[in-house]
Amino acid sequence: MDDSSVWSLRLADEAATLAAGRQLARGLGGGVIVTLHGDLGAGKTTLTRGVLAGLGHVGRVRSPTYTLVEPYELPTLAVYHFDLYRFADPAEWRDAGFAEYFGPYSLCLLEWPEKAQGCLPPADLAIHLDLDGDGRQLTVTALTPRGKQCLSILTTPAAD
Repeated sequence: MDDSSVWSLRLADEAATLAAGRQLARGLGGGVIVTLHGDLGAGKTTLTRGVLAGLGHVGRVRSPTYTLVEPYELPTLAVYHFDLYRFADPAEWRDAGFAEYFGPYSLCLLEWPEKAQGCLPPADLAIHLDLDGDGRQLTVTALTPRGKQCLSILTTPAAD
């Protein structure tokens, strides 16, 4: 994979994770699918909080561990935050009817996507959060042309 397909950053703490999420939001929009990978407590939901803040969401962001999906209706975008950790079988994805959440006006963020392997549409971006001493290592990989476009927006300096 070439350098333009990967963005990596060391995150020292929770504040850095939130800031990375806000930065990541610059490249995200409708029709984008993002998978979030990392151990329990790696910061997937914290990063999602930053993304939602960067998209203009004001208010609480809950972990969807028990609800499986938390929807956020923004003025120009619907964001769906999934947590599939409790799935025992990928067929649960189909049974839950979650496919209807995916569309051109929705951004889908999926924690534990491997729990629905073979049932999910292809992801545009794969985000990995790995423990790194007291902090985390964030790696964002573009998996599609759309993902590469998101990454190029993300890595372009913001205009002041």
